[in-house]
Amino acid sequence: MPVVDALIPIFALIAIGYLLGWRRWLPTEAGTALAAITFKLFMPVLLFAGLARADLSEGLSPMLLVAYFVPALLVFILINVVAHRSQGRPTSMGLAASYSNNVLVGIPLVSLLLGTDKLVYLFAVLVFHSLILFTLQSLYIALFSGQGERLSWRQTLSSLASPIIVGLLLGATLNLSGLALPAAAWRTVDWLAAASLPCALLVLGMSLAHYRLYLSRAMLSLTLAKLLAFPLLVIGFTSLLPLNPEARTVLVLMAACPTGVNVLAYAMGQEDNRIISSVIFLSTLLAAFSMPLWLLLLS
Repeated sequence: MPVVDALIPIFALIAIGYLLGWRRWLPTEAGTALAAITFKLFMPVLLFAGLARADLSEGLSPMLLVAYFVPALLVFILINVVAHRSQGRPTSMGLAASYSNNVLVGIPLVSLLLGTDKLVYLFAVLVFHSLILFTLQSLYIALFSGQGERLSWRQTLSSLASPIIVGLLLGATLNLSGLALPAAAWRTVDWLAAASLPCALLVLGMSLAHYRLYLSRAMLSLTLAKLLAFPLLVIGFTSLLPLNPEARTVLVLMAACPTGVNVLAYAMGQEDNRIISSVIFLSTLLAAFSMPLWLLLLS
């Protein structure tokens, strides 16, 4: 089955990374260095190359943003309202249920299943992904909590200036400029980009080795919201909008990705940290089983 064949290497590399981190076969400094070079060089170069060569006319449709972010905002708001009423304070639960790991899991999945040319749909959403959701989380914290406001805004601004976003913007600039890089330059870019996906998956696995699973009703509810409710909403919205089947599949896969590790930066205290780290761990584990089901549903 093509779906399973595409997913096996993704989750195999995550498992290898987890084993490396769990058994401590790599020094902590080596894992930190691998993560740094992956997110500061390899992954930005991959995004640069993909967007520089993409057909931007397909990826610039505002319908893509509507179809993805309206469901994301609904999940973000509804989960935060329920969690706030339950705990009587701001939480990052809504962010955990609506923020997908579209870089570490989404990019390899779309590349292997649909081809790198379909990454243009993912790039269009990725440019605004952190901007919209992290800004909303910062506003939420600022309005309902007197603590952590400066830290939250600093986190948001730093995410916008990340090498990932810079790589996307440079790729789009080169694409729109009509300029061409020499063949030797593209070979260098392609070599660096080729290292990004395996390294990113290994880094994700090693990071999961540091998390512990704490079962709770809140954690299970958030995991179900992330892996089931969010993709279902995206399916509903994409069926109402004029999108081609490939774009629809990419958006649903992005929604079905596990919770992104960056959500931990917005955890509001020890209890939030424990719940969200468990959601990251469990959603990544269960995504290996839920994503084939979404793909079969869309086929």
